[in-house]
Formats: sequence, structure tokens, C-alpha cells
Amino acid sequence: MSRFAKKTFFTSLALMALASELMAAPLPLPTSGSASAPKVPAVESTAPLPNWSVTRTFEQLGRPTDTLLLGINSAEQVEFTLRRDRIASDASLQLNYTPSPSLIPTLSHIRVYLNEVLMGVVPIEKEQLGRQTQQKIALDPRLVSDFNRVRLEFVGHYTDICEDPANNTLWVNISRGSSLTLQEQALSLSNDLAYFPLPFFDPRNSGKLELPIVFAADPTLGEQRAATILASYFGSQANWRGAKFPVLFDALPSVQNKEATQPSVVFATNDHRPAFMSDLEKFPAVDAPVVELIDHPDAPYSKVLLIMGRNEEDLATAAKALALGGNLLRGSRVTINKVEELQPRKPYDAPAWMRTDRPVRFAELVAYPEQLQVSGLQPRPITLDINLPPDLFVWRNQGIPLRTQYRYTAPSANDDSRLNISLNDQFITSLPLTRKDTSRLEELRLSVLSNDSANVNDKLIVPSLKIGDRNRLRFDFNFASTMGSAQRDHCQTILPANTQAVIDEDSTIDLSGYHHYLSMPDLKVFARSGFPFSRMADMSESIVVVPSKGTATQVSTLLEAVASISARSGYPAFGVRLSDDWQSASKEDADLLLLGVMAPEMRDNPDLSLLLQRQHDMLVQPYGNTAIDATNRRGPSIDGRNQPANRVEVTAQAPIAAMVGMQSPSHNQRSIVALLGNDDADYTLLRDVLTDSSKMDAVAGSVALIRSSGIYSQLVGDQYYVGNLPWYLLMWYQLSEHPVLLAILAVISVLLSAFLLWRALSWAAHRRLHKE
Repeated sequence: MSRFAKKTFFTSLALMALASELMAAPLPLPTSGSASAPKVPAVESTAPLPNWSVTRTFEQLGRPTDTLLLGINSAEQVEFTLRRDRIASDASLQLNYTPSPSLIPTLSHIRVYLNEVLMGVVPIEKEQLGRQTQQKIALDPRLVSDFNRVRLEFVGHYTDICEDPANNTLWVNISRGSSLTLQEQALSLSNDLAYFPLPFFDPRNSGKLELPIVFAADPTLGEQRAATILASYFGSQANWRGAKFPVLFDALPSVQNKEATQPSVVFATNDHRPAFMSDLEKFPAVDAPVVELIDHPDAPYSKVLLIMGRNEEDLATAAKALALGGNLLRGSRVTINKVEELQPRKPYDAPAWMRTDRPVRFAELVAYPEQLQVSGLQPRPITLDINLPPDLFVWRNQGIPLRTQYRYTAPSANDDSRLNISLNDQFITSLPLTRKDTSRLEELRLSVLSNDSANVNDKLIVPSLKIGDRNRLRFDFNFASTMGSAQRDHCQTILPANTQAVIDEDSTIDLSGYHHYLSMPDLKVFARSGFPFSRMADMSESIVVVPSKGTATQVSTLLEAVASISARSGYPAFGVRLSDDWQSASKEDADLLLLGVMAPEMRDNPDLSLLLQRQHDMLVQPYGNTAIDATNRRGPSIDGRNQPANRVEVTAQAPIAAMVGMQSPSHNQRSIVALLGNDDADYTLLRDVLTDSSKMDAVAGSVALIRSSGIYSQLVGDQYYVGNLPWYLLMWYQLSEHPVLLAILAVISVLLSAFLLWRALSWAAHRRLHKE
């Protein structure tokens, strides 16, 4: 060893010894007068962090059917997410597959990738051919991040010479029952609002949001309104996932062990706060709206969000600040100085709805990058979701302009390669993909007239379509290609080209110029779009009528009902009003959402088809009990099937709830949606429906009865209309369901026109004769 090396070695030993002595010596504590003393972090507990196993099937991850991997379409990928406040300590893939019986064993196999890293190879053995097989593959948890892809690649062989990749014997079926299992571990988060909305909501979590809300006993209307605003914010963020808000009075959610990770939100004013906040030294009074993040006293890994204020207005201000100013939050405690609305909302400006005042570019409709781009000989379809206001009046319109620009890899010859366009699974047209034109522009019209479905000509007239509130526009690129020859005396194999196609982001769809007009009551538009309350995205023209002293379950129903509306509009209900006085609320020029029992003065309303009381239940039935078939119509009823014909009254003890739609007694352009129930068991049924999108899709008509067996909907009573139409369009619309009257009016119009023309000609002839 050289002299320099020896010197360096002994110097390193001396430094290590000095560091050991410093670490062993006690640190001097800062004095109370030291203003710049650094904060020493608390010592972390040596207890293990909370962890649990989560298993999701391919069906739960967005693959509702089995996946068939072929020789020319040999790859498929499944995406899954992980919350930012968790890490994966272990991961595995349970692959359920059925290989073709014609495959050559061992040579045929499946490659498994996680985030583009090969995790393993699954060989296809002889005894597996034609049989369902299960195989478990370990995944590297170090590669699991917040967004992940598992890609499966099928390598299949059926012969050892002159193999055709397009041969229909090359396949393996991947079952939708295949699953991914993650051993998730919670991270120990600091009390920092900079991560908000974590840990209360994470968009990477595909499960239903569940967030307990805590009040003092008997929460006031102002406190409920503040919680409603915050719940609507979380509802708009959760969107299709659904959201549940269990309500507790005077107590935090109980924890079964200290490793629980359930966050919660507490609303408290200086004069009305939960019992566990009675210690004013630990929770002093505030002089402004304050938001603070603390640990659960019984579970250090659970966070509690305290929303405090001097009064109810401060609570609403703090809730709005959380929804609007989340990017400004930092630290464990924030004081809200001001929340000001600079520009009021306008009707039909909900972020979840496509704009109808101008042409909309496809770039404004995409939900994720590369949504408009595909590759492969059999690429996946390109889809765009188009959500519209449910009262958009497209009756008797000449069509919806669709300006489509697309590019693609030019085929080797002019063959049968085509682009198929459909809307809501209804075929529109098919466009050829030629060899020369690799970039094309097509201007179509999505017609809403009753044209024949076979009308195809150079002007690309498309069949009649029904535009609804939820629409899916689909583009299917189908490339034809000659892969090779399987003749043994002339063996030829051609490597498939890397075929790609893209729908340009500058493509547009134009729904401007349409009027708003809709027949009501129609609970389907409430269930699917939150209409009429979502007409103003902030619900500024809506009033929620609640019981004067609501139970915890009733308050939960309130929060979840408004959150479901915001989930469909995509915007929090900043302008919602709450009232416990039916008489004053019914006189307001606003749409009413009634929660509880029907007001006594409404029980004699002829439009009321259902009444739930503790003593007995009443239901009015239409003719034939089949009036629900008129729910989706856009014109007046052509017969009296939806008129009341029978009345039934029963007495029972099992829970029952209902949704009822009717016209406001004070304003003919306003509607009432009543969520009826008598006790907590009834409200539990309502909550199960409000937080489940599949159950909400079953709600329709003017009455929806909710029982343990399911949902029964019917349409009873007279219809009314909301919105406005020009007089000429309104006249044609009203006469469209009366062809005889329309024919009589046409004959009268012709005779009157002929008479006027005859009189004009007679006058002209008489004048000419007198001049001569």
C-alpha cells in the first residue's frame, strides 16, 4: 500500500470514529429564546405500517369480456392504478387462459410484461391445449407506480413450415376472471394540506369513495349546506366511481385497530362543535375560516380534516376554498381570507357536458393521451364520449355536422381497408382507406331524420340516429393485408407493416343552434344527468328541502344526492340552497329537491301518483301498468295509457323508498324531484341507489319504487314541458302526433291559398279590363 493510500485510510478511520462519538452524545436542546431553532421531527414508531391485499379481476379493470389473442392481433394490455399514498410490497398475476388445441406445445407461449419490463414467459404445454388453465406469475413490486400496464403477448405456432400468421387456429383466450393481486402498504404521510385532496380522495383509486362526515348533534342548515358543498366537490371528482358519506354526530369514526387508514372530515363552529372538540386549549376558537389537518387520536395513520369557523358562513367559505383553491394549500393549518365569485355560471355550462354554442374540437373531448391514435392490423376502436344536456331538442333537424380528419399508414394496394364510423352502436358510414390518400378530410352530417338505413351515395347521407344525453362516437380502422402464402412448394412469409392510424385532434362536431325543450316529468334525465338541477352547474337555481331535524342517515342521503348530481355535471354545487320550510321554498322560482316525506298541502295534488306514510302507502297505476314505454319519447303521448286508472293502498312494515317527479305548483317551468322515505331503513335503500350508477340507470318515468327486490319505474299523469321553442317549430312539434288534424289543416291551408290566389288573379283581370 502506498504512503498516500495509508494516509487516506487512517484519515477515514478517524472521521468515522469522530462521527460515532457525535452520534452517541446527547444533542443540546434549544433554549426558549432561540427564534431560529430548527424543528426536530418526531421519532417515527417502529410498528409496522398498515398493509393489506387487494385483488382486482380483469373485468373490474375494464375488460367486461374475455380477450382473444390472435396471430395478427397478438397483444393486449390491462391498466391498473395505485394510490399515491400507498406502495406495493408484493404483486402477482393470476392468468386464466385457454389455448387453441392446434398449437404446437412449448414453441407457443405467452410473454408477460409489467410497465414494459419482461416479468416471465408462460409456456403452453401439451396437456393445456383446448383446456382452461391457471398460471400464477410473480410481478416485481418495485416497478409498480401510480399508473401501470400489464401487457400480454401471444407467440403461437401451428406448423413448422410455411406458417400463416392470419391462420384462424392461432389463438388463445384470456379470461376476464384473470386477476391482479397487490400487497399494498400505507405510507406515513405528514399533516400537509399541499397533498389535498389526498388522503381523502385519489383519482388513481378506481373504487367507490367513502368519506365519513362528522357534525355536532343536530347540525344546523348552514352546517349541512357547508358539508353539501364539500360533498359535491368530492362527488364531482369521484365521477363514475360513486361516493358515500356516512354521517356521525359528536364522535369520530371508530377504529378497530391503530393501523386503520380511514380519513374523515369534521365541521365545527365556535358555538357548535362535536363533543371531542370541547377542549378549548387543544381546539381553540377561531376568528376566521380555518382548515386544519390532524391525526386521528386513536389511529395515527388516519387523518382528520377540521373545517372550523366563527359561524355557518365561515364553514361554507372554507368548503368553497377547499374546492376552488386546493393548489394554494400548504402546511397543516390554513386560514381562508376570501373566496369571491368573479363571474356567475351560465345555463348548460357544466364541465361534463359538451359545449353547444360552437363547434367543438376532438382535442376538447379526449380523456387521456393517445386516445385518438391506434396501431396494428386489427387496432382497437377509437371512441369518444359525448355528454349532452338531456333537453337538447334535435327533432326534425337536418343533421349534426361532423368534420373528421384522419391519417393512416398507406396500404400496399387499394384493397378492402376501410374506416367505419358509428354512433351509439348505430352504423353511420364506411370510408375507403386508399393507397394514395394517407390524409383525408370528411364532412358528414349525423342525421336525426327518419331516412332509410340503406341510403348511401356520394354525399354520404347517413341513417337516422337518436342523439341522447350520453353518446359514444366510434371509429374503426380495418386494414386488409396479404400476409403470405402457405403453399409448401412456394413458401412466402411477409412481415406485417407497423400500421398506424390517427383521428386528428382538429376534427370537430357541431351541436350549436339547437333549442332546449323537454317533456317532463322524466326521472331518467335526473338519474343520468342530474337534470333539471344540473342545468345550472353550481345548482344556483335549486333548493333542497330537508327535514327540520334530520337524522344521520337523512343527512347522508342529502350529501350523496347532491354529490351524485355534481358527479354528472362535473362541478361542485356552490350555489345550492337548503330549506326546511316547504311553503316558502315552493314559492321560489327554483327547482326543488325534496328529501323526506311529502308536504301535507301536496298530497291532494292531482299529479301526485305515490304517497309513502307510516300508516299506509298509496300508489296510482296507469292503464295496463305499462306506461314506462313512453319514458324515452320526445313527443306528447298519443293515448291515455299513462293516465291514472287505479289506486292501491297497502300497509306493510318492510322498508320502501321512492323517487317521484312532478311539476312545481307555483312555476310551470320548474320541477320537483322528491326522494321519499320514512325511516333510516328507507333512506338506506335510497342511498344504495344514489351511489350505484347501474341502479340509477333503472330509474325512469315519473315514479320509481325502490324495494329490496329492485327498482320498479312507471309513468303516470299528465306531461309538461320545460324550455322554449319558436312558435312555428312548437306548432309542428305539437301537431306531429296528430296526423289527421295535420292533414285537415294542410287541406284548409291549400284551399285558403287557392282562394286567395283566385281572388288575386280575379282582381288583376278586373283591373286590366277596366284599363282597356
